[in-house]
Amino acid sequence: MKVLALNGSPRSEGMSKSKIMLNALVEGMRGAGAEVDVVDLREKKVRTCRGCMRCWTTSPGVCAIKDDMTAELFPKWLEADLAVYSFPLYHFTINADMKAFIERTLPVLQPFFISVGKETLHPLRYRHPRVAFLSVAGFPEHSVFDQLSSWVRFLYGRFGILTAEIYRPMAEGLTVPSLRHKASEVLDATRRAGGEIVEQGSVSEETLARITQDMHDDPRLFLKAGDLMWKTCIREGVTVRGFSEKGLVPRPDDPGEFMTLMQVAFMPEAARNMSAVIQFDFSGRHESSCSFVIDNGTIRAAEGAAESPGLTIRSDFDLWMDILCKRADGQQMFLENKYTALGDLDLLMRMKELFAG
Repeated sequence: MKVLALNGSPRSEGMSKSKIMLNALVEGMRGAGAEVDVVDLREKKVRTCRGCMRCWTTSPGVCAIKDDMTAELFPKWLEADLAVYSFPLYHFTINADMKAFIERTLPVLQPFFISVGKETLHPLRYRHPRVAFLSVAGFPEHSVFDQLSSWVRFLYGRFGILTAEIYRPMAEGLTVPSLRHKASEVLDATRRAGGEIVEQGSVSEETLARITQDMHDDPRLFLKAGDLMWKTCIREGVTVRGFSEKGLVPRPDDPGEFMTLMQVAFMPEAARNMSAVIQFDFSGRHESSCSFVIDNGTIRAAEGAAESPGLTIRSDFDLWMDILCKRADGQQMFLENKYTALGDLDLLMRMKELFAG
């Protein structure tokens, strides 16, 4: 099978969640014996269709626009058995770069009118490759893809050339350290989907269920953490890329946000077969207590003091947020008695292991 995999993400490698998914899909396809050509559309010049219709009249089957689409991509697309359209969900549908590519495939059609059942269509000039769609979104609900899927099925599904639709909600979770295990399951299933497309011509319901599985019992925690990330970007005057490159940590403004961030940063694999209670007693502008109950790879946050914490950390709230956000060295602050830790100091030493950041 000859596959043309089109990456429509404007983001570069590492930042693009749709490219992470596409890479896994392509691995599975190649593992099943497919010949796959991956094209990053952001590196190509694909101008928008100008509606001159010359591909239907003066130069039948050939676009009048002289760019990478006409010279390179459209011929590759025609030669492919399958075209994979991969892109992030923008405004709940297809993004501009991919839309421009699809519109520029107009030369595959002839201008005449035919009736198929109750519908009026243009007949094909060339063989149309089968298509598969892959998209990602930040929102946790799968329903955000409904409008895209409706368009995809109307355009391709009714003609029997739609091979697969793979949609991954809450895709930011693919790069969250505390969700590494779940992300691995999703990407393994995406590789399997690539193999199934090549070998079976479709993706099984079981594989799709694994791809779209919930990555956390409470996705709302990650939305709150996302709000903290955006606030930090605005406060620091950086983009999302800058946030990542500088290794910034979302800064909580109050104990409630701190509790949210700690639950999101919790690393379940590091806490297998572990039972512990960590309490924070804050002073300063937020005088309060909160605790975290760790039990065999799970964490539960609670306001107020715990009955018998294994470790109690007493600190000025802003100082601990500085430590959390790497603006202050936790070990140095401890040696200078800027905060105190009572109880199991091994737990204190394991904080970086138990919480990503």
